[in-house]
Formats: sequence, structure tokens, C-alpha cells
Amino acid sequence: MSKMAEYDGPILEIDKLSISFFTRLQEIPAVMDFSVSVMPGEAVGLVGESGCGKSTVALGVMQDLGKNGQVVGGSIKFKGRDLAEMSPEELRDIRGNEIAMIYQEPMASLNPAMKIGKQLMEVPMIHEGVSKNEAYARALEVVTDVRLPDPERMLNSFPHQLSGGQQQRIVIAMALMSKPSLLILDEPTTALDVTVEAAVVELVRDLGKKYGTSMLFISHNLGLILDTCDRLCVMYSGEAVERGSIKEVFDDMQHPYTQALFRSIPLPGADKNSHPLVAIPGNFPLPHERPPGCNFGPRCDYFEQGRCDAQDISMESVPGNDRHQSRCLKFQEIDWNAPIIVGEQKEKAKVGKVVLKIDNLKKYYEVAANALFGGGETKVVKANETLSFEARESETLAIVGESGCGKSTFAKVLMGLETATEGEILLDGSNIEQIPIEQRDTQTVADIQMVFQNPFDTLNPSMTVGRQIVRALEIFGVGDTDAARKKRTLELLDLVKLPRAFADRMPRQLSGGQKQRVGIARAFAGGARIVVADEPVSALDVSVQAAVTDLLMEIQRNEKTTLLFISHDLSIVRYLSDRVMVMYLGHVVEIGETDQVFSPPYHPYTEALLSAVPIADTSIEKTHIVLEGDIPSAMNPPSGCPFQTRCRWKGEVPDGLCDSEVPPVRQLAEGHQIKCHLADDILSTMEPVIKIAAE
Repeated sequence: MSKMAEYDGPILEIDKLSISFFTRLQEIPAVMDFSVSVMPGEAVGLVGESGCGKSTVALGVMQDLGKNGQVVGGSIKFKGRDLAEMSPEELRDIRGNEIAMIYQEPMASLNPAMKIGKQLMEVPMIHEGVSKNEAYARALEVVTDVRLPDPERMLNSFPHQLSGGQQQRIVIAMALMSKPSLLILDEPTTALDVTVEAAVVELVRDLGKKYGTSMLFISHNLGLILDTCDRLCVMYSGEAVERGSIKEVFDDMQHPYTQALFRSIPLPGADKNSHPLVAIPGNFPLPHERPPGCNFGPRCDYFEQGRCDAQDISMESVPGNDRHQSRCLKFQEIDWNAPIIVGEQKEKAKVGKVVLKIDNLKKYYEVAANALFGGGETKVVKANETLSFEARESETLAIVGESGCGKSTFAKVLMGLETATEGEILLDGSNIEQIPIEQRDTQTVADIQMVFQNPFDTLNPSMTVGRQIVRALEIFGVGDTDAARKKRTLELLDLVKLPRAFADRMPRQLSGGQKQRVGIARAFAGGARIVVADEPVSALDVSVQAAVTDLLMEIQRNEKTTLLFISHDLSIVRYLSDRVMVMYLGHVVEIGETDQVFSPPYHPYTEALLSAVPIADTSIEKTHIVLEGDIPSAMNPPSGCPFQTRCRWKGEVPDGLCDSEVPPVRQLAEGHQIKCHLADDILSTMEPVIKIAAE
């Protein structure tokens, strides 16, 4: 079948779409009165928090709603034709050929038992009936297009032989094989590291231009939408609440939810003491419990009883601009430029004595060279190389780096889940690096606690919330009687700002943000002095992130906790940390106070990391640095400087020093160190990566 004739209207036109899911008991509306159109060659972003219906819209376009889902109103037109009126054969032809979708998890789209080349060649052979040779040539072309090294070797590999970033590029290549008119991307970079994400996003943007593909980009990350899209649509609880061009919505927002979203993300200039983030109050409504009138009403600063909850609210055009619309009765009455009412400004807690000292810590693992059958020679994985730093009372030290840099390995050694290969960890002056957790005394275990990335995995699903906190109190020996422990449990729920009634709830009755709070309450049950927070907010929605980070900061102020905050999100790190430690391939490549690390001179890796972070602010200009190649393996690290294979400054260092010698640790200023061979005069020429553009 040839492609549909050239078409110059909207590629995708969704008009007043409503989708419901039917259970035995009731109809649950997932999307209501939703309209958006995508013009040829245009990229439209769909932004919203989890549960707002953005993926349901994508599945509606793919006509893949399962047997419970149904379009109950409105229409979805592709190149002017209603998808609901097409036969199953026509739909099959369009899917994958004209409309392609890229999912969040690359392995969900790849067949683990089939070589990459064969999977790519299938697309044009099935859809267009081309010959094997032509299909191979095309596969080679797209794999080169998505900037994968050694394309022929890639085509001959199985999916498990590729890293996550490479797998995601293959999925993008597969989607492009038939040169589709519309590409739907559903959170395509969530599972990737920032520098890989930056490369993939740039790739998607360039390929969109090269192939003239229209895109619907679904994400909860406003910074990414700014980097990739022309227009965007903001969704809340199943409805579109604001639509317009990137510039209109970012700089001239006309809906209270859009405004609240922006106030809850840490943009440059936010600061935990003087400019705290403003979390959105209350919780997201469940689909079968939506309020009357405006869905955002119960959480809105501008809510007016008897008016906002009295009628259904439709999308209205902003006067003078019919492509910018808002679903708010009061958008013309609100002063959008009024300054934020800043929450009470907090005094920064005084940093106290050194609680934790790490000295030349190394952690090596021995693995069999043939992991499947064991035996043979062993290889050494150098997960941590000579880590040295101190952490003080009431201090937040951020540990930043990409996956595989050794930050979680370090956390395991600190917690006693692993023991160190060499070096020391001193807690209040006594060594704990060789004491596994089962041999640590109760006090040490209670002193060092951890809050994990995924709140869903850390709670026991068959125990009430209260019982889980009481268990922790029993283990830490807190309270003499059951009554005393019950009382302490309720105090801990107060501490994490959860209603006391939650003690009798089961974890499945809690949202992700609420579960994460229970995890924090449990970590502080024994009066923890050091809390290792491993990506504690990356699984949560933006508005919840602000509330959970604020909570951590408040508890830290009251309890004088030392917080080791492991993260790859530099915006949050900049917002809440006092000092930052940057890791790459087991080495600490830079450490210093937050301001020192975020301003030049940088270690070249820190510079690339800063450039990769998407920032949701149109007034920011970033130096554009995309790292070539993937992170090397810790089993086979490069000789000399661990970063030399990807460093753009390498040419400035004479005599192959970078290839042959691990750089020494150098003091740039008081408390600021980097591990780099670059001479001082070259370091001094470095420009800031993130600049606020002149008006």
C-alpha cells in the first residue's frame, strides 16, 4: 500500500475526545472533552502528572485501548480521516507504517531472542514488501542516523548486548524505518541518564527535521518539552487546561495549574532558604471522585465558591490569540504577574561537627569473566576508586553522577550491605567499613538510614503503615511499651505531615508521594543522624517532589540530620544541597560547595552534566555540549583519566597525559577540588554553562 496522498491539513486532529474505561460497577472517565491538533512537521508536547490521561490519549490514537476502554465522545482524525471509521486492515497498515510509537521502556518494544538487524528489517518488509537487501540498506541508514557507533556490529547484536541508551536509540530507529508521518513519544527518556537523555532528545529533534515527521511528545518534564517542542498542551485530571506555543505558555501562562506547576520546580535562582518551592496543596482527584465544576478547584489559589464549582468549564481563547486557550473562568481577572507570596523564609541550620569521614575508600568486585558458567579467569569491577570526603551535622551533601558511576555501591558500603575493599569509613571517629549490617550494633544501624528511590518496593504490602513503623521502632529499641511505640508512631506521621488515621491504612491505599513519606518516617524512627536518600523523588510527580523535598529539609533543620542526597537531577541538587560531589566511573572528579561546583571552572564532566539538564525557563541560555559515546564499563575502564574518552578539552593537555595517568586531586579554592590535568590558565578560560539571556 502506498502512503496516503500528500496531505496539507493537520496530521492529527483530536476533537472533543472522551475516553472511558468500563468496570463491572461503573464507567470511569479517563479523558474528557480533549482537543489538540498536530500540523505537518510540528512537535506538540503533552504535559501532565501521572494519572492525568496523557498515555490514554496516545493509546486512543493508536486505537489500542484494550477491551475495557472505549471512545465515548468526539473524534480522532489522522490526515483528515476518522480512525474510528477505518477497517482493521486499514488500521494495521497505518500503525507502524504511518503512525509509530516509542515507549518509555525500550525492552518492551524489542524481541530479546532476535538480532537487532532482523527486527529493523521486518518493518519495511512487512509494511512495504521491499526486498531483503533494500531493507538491510535502510536499517543501516537509520542506525547511522541515530548515531550508534559501528552500525554493522549493532545490527548483528542481540538487545541485551546494548546499553539502555543504545536500546532506546534502536527503538527510535525502528520507529523511523517506515518514515512515519506521526511519531508518538511516551516519556521516551525517563529511564535514561541525563547526558544520554540530552543526546537522544537532540537526535529526536534533528530527525524530526530531516524526515519532516510530526511529533506528539508526552512528558512530565517541562524542561524537555521546551527543548523539543513547538507547541504544548497541559493536562490535568483528564482534561486539557491550557494550550499554546511554548513561548506563550511558559512566559504568559493563563491557567492556575500551569502556574502552580512552574512554582513547584526548582529553576535557577530558587533556594531552599530564601526562595522555597511552593508545593501544590492537596492531592490529585481520583477519576471517579472528580469535584463538580473545575477539576483543579479544590487545589487552586483563585477558587471562588458558587462560581468555579457551579458549571462545566470549557476551553476559551485568550483575547487576541485564538491558538492560546485556557480552561479557567477567571483567567482574565487574575493578575498573572503578581509576585509569589513567599513562604516564611527559613534560617539556614548551622553546620556542625564532622559526623562521617570517608578516607581512600575502594570497593572492587570480582566477577567471573564468563558469568553464565563461572570458572575461568575473573575480572575486577572497580566500582569505587579512592573516595575521600567528610560530611557534617545538618549538612546536605549531594552525590551526583550517572548510572554505573558507583554512587549506589558507596551507599551499600556505608549501610553495611557490603564491606569495603580498602580505606576507611569513620562514624564519630570509629571504623565501620568492615562491619556488615548484621554485626552492627543497634545504635549504628539506627544512626545510618536510607530512603530509597522507589517507594513502591520498600513497604510490605500486607502490613498496615502503622505496623511497619512500629516494627522499625522495635528493631531500634525505641519505647518500652506497645503504647509508647504507638504514640511515637503517630508523632512520626505528624513529622512527615500525614494524617494519623493513615496508621491503619494498607500501602496500596496510598499514593506514591504518601508512600515515600512513610519511608521517610521509618528512616527517622530511630532518630537517624545520617540519612542516605537515593534518588528519593525521581519516581514522584513534579508537584509531589516539591512537597517531599521540603519535608526532608524541614526534618533536617529540626533533627540536625546529615543528608547524603544521591541524584542525577542537578536542578534539585542545586536547590537543596550545601556541597556537591560529582562521581564518574568510581572516581570523585569534583567536590565543593554548591556555588563553586555550579560556576566555572568546572571539571569537564561537570560541565557536560550541567549542559545536559533540561531547564524549563525560556530566559536561560545553555552552552550546548553533547557527550559522544557511552559510559565505559567499570570492568574495563579507560587508561589514565576515566573521562578522557569523552572529554572535549583533552586536546588542551600535552603529551598524552590524559591517556596514561590518573589526574591528581587539585585544590582550586578553599574546599573546591577537581581531578583533572588541565592547566590553570586553560581552566580560567571556562565560561558558565547556564546563563540568563539578556532581555
